[in-house]
This record gives sequence, structure tokens and C-alpha cells, in this order.
Amino acid sequence: MNKKNIDKVSLFLYGICGRLSESTEYFECIDVKFTAGIKDFSLKAILKDEKLEYIYNGERYSLDGNGFSAFICRELENYDAMVLEYKERGKIITVSADAKGVTSNTKNAPQSEKVSVDGAAAHNGTSSMLNREYYIKPNEASELLKVIGIMGQNGKIKNDKIRKYNQIDHFIELLHPLLVSLCKNKRPINIIDCACGKSYLSFVLNYYIKEVLGHKCSFTGLDYNSIVIADSKEMAQELRYNNMEFIETDIMKYTPDKQYDLLLTLHACDVATDYALNFAMEQNVKSIVCVPCCHREMNSQYSLKGFEGVTKHGVLRAMIAACLTDGMRAMYLESQGYDVSVVEYVSPLDTPKNIMIKAEKKSGENMDKVMDFYNLCSDINVKLSIGK
Repeated sequence: MNKKNIDKVSLFLYGICGRLSESTEYFECIDVKFTAGIKDFSLKAILKDEKLEYIYNGERYSLDGNGFSAFICRELENYDAMVLEYKERGKIITVSADAKGVTSNTKNAPQSEKVSVDGAAAHNGTSSMLNREYYIKPNEASELLKVIGIMGQNGKIKNDKIRKYNQIDHFIELLHPLLVSLCKNKRPINIIDCACGKSYLSFVLNYYIKEVLGHKCSFTGLDYNSIVIADSKEMAQELRYNNMEFIETDIMKYTPDKQYDLLLTLHACDVATDYALNFAMEQNVKSIVCVPCCHREMNSQYSLKGFEGVTKHGVLRAMIAACLTDGMRAMYLESQGYDVSVVEYVSPLDTPKNIMIKAEKKSGENMDKVMDFYNLCSDINVKLSIGK
């Protein structure tokens, strides 16, 4: 290949290696195919210990980005053409070179084969695929959906997981405006998932932010249960989601090493939700998404004068406790300068734990609203963990 085209390849490689140094957590491999006459010669470079490792013509190489670029340009002197594919999560950058010139293009990673629903019974009631455009498209997210158990290895959405799939997609739909707003900042979005469990929704969010919205992100999952932390680490490794870390710890004992942009706390039991919200307020986390679980703290304390005939019934008392708890969580967040909305996350037919609290920091503390919160605590005779 002539020197002019080799110099052009060198410029493209400079940009690719710069991308690699900034995005190592998303990198998968570099595939290169050289052509001489009718013969092809290939190599696959992977990242190991910050070096690109590959075997070529029986020799093993371990080079930094500059060394790899120099190697490719030297080899091009001996060949007629080259196709190089830089692959990262959700993206493929292709550099093609021959006697006619050098071109580059970027495209999304190829989609899997068309997906279908597993079983004819999947088309009735709440267990049916919805007649709308999905945010997490099965054709494009098949690897993710298989790892989190929504899709079978046959490429079909499992019949008994259609409802869960619809819930996951609706979760992304509710968060989409917030995520788009966070993506306006050029730096990576840092997200913490408190009481993360098996982190299914964090995995889905990771996919959506990086591979659909095209923005860098990092995730930290916290849980005191060693089993779910181990499961989450295993899934992250299987998906090659190197921008996720999972830590076995209690929320109140965790000392962050970065500023978080978004805090998730999904089905954290009872006061664990409040500990997560307290963490968000103490660390000045700008955005919060909370789906509470049980509400035992309120249920064991509150009294409503004049409503004893209602609250003597256990099931009604528990339902009122849930509403009071989440309403007062919203009150306290508002007193700390958050703009708060409370919405139904899913249908109550799917789960009674269907309330989502979304909060975005807009201003500073409002002492009048703080006093309103504590006056209400006094009126119903409770001491709550939020704000402590």
C-alpha cells in the first residue's frame, strides 16, 4: 500500500487509540484483516493489563496504543488492503484501506435475529406483548435479556417473563426524560444502586444509557447480602459490563469515592429505603428514583385520632401506613430542595409495591417545610428514619 494511504490510516488509528484510552471499560476487541492478492491474514487484539495483546504469524505481541498503531502501519507496507474493526459495547468503528483510499464509518453493533414470544398463550391479559414501541428492544438487547433471565437461549421472550419484561421497559420509559437530562452533561453519569439485590434494573439502565443513548456511565451496587453481590458480579462479567462494581456493605457504612448523579433504591425493605434517601441528601445526589417496599416503621407507631375504628383492621392500617410513609418521604425531600413526583410504577394488579418516588434537586433547604414535616410527625405520634 502506498505511503499516502498508510499515513491516513495512521490518523484514524490515532483517534481510535484515543477512544480506547478513554473508554477501556467498554472495549471488546480490535479485529484486523490484511489482504494480499487472494490471501487474507487476520488478528484479534484484546486488552490485558492496559496493553493490546494478539498473536500474528505465530508471534505473540503486547503493545500500547501507539505501538499497535505503528505495527499496523508497518504491516500495511506489505499488503494490498486492510479492514480494521474496533469493537466496543454497542458500537463498531470500521477503517477500510486499499489502493483507492481510506474510509471510516461507525455503526451500532449488529442486531440478533428477530425475536418472538415463547408460547401461544402469551397473547392475553397482562401477560402479552404491548402494542407499542419498546425502549428495550428484544432484537437489540438479546444478550442482556438472556443473562437477566427474560429471554430464553432460543431467542424468545419467556412466556412467564413477559409481564416482567413489560415492567422493565416501563421503568425505562418513566426514567427516559431524566436520563436524557443527565446525558446533557458531557462527563460520565455516575449511578449508585442501594440495596441492589441482583441489580436487574441497573443492568438494563446500563445498557440503555451506554448503548441506546450513547453516553458513558458507571454503576456502584451496594447490598449486605453476599449471595446477590456475587450473582451481580457474575452477570456483569458475563455481559462484559466493566463499568459496574458491586460492594458487600451496609448503606450506612459506605463511604463514596465519587460524586453520584443518580441514586436508585428499588424495593429496599422498610427503613433501608430511608437510609438510602438520607445518603442521597447527605452526598448531594442530584436525582433520586425510589420504589419503596414494606413500611413497618410507620405501621408500628402511628395513631390517627378519630380513625381508631378504621385502623383497628390490620390490612387497612398497613395500607394507610404505606401511604403515610411515602407521602412523608416526599415531604421531607421537598423540604431539602427536591422537586418530587409520586407515580404508579406498575399496575397494582402486578404488585402492591407499585409506587415510584422521583426527586430532582432544585434548591436548598426550606425550614418552613422542615417544620411542617416534624409537626406532622408529632401529630401522628411517629419518629421516622428519614432525615436522621
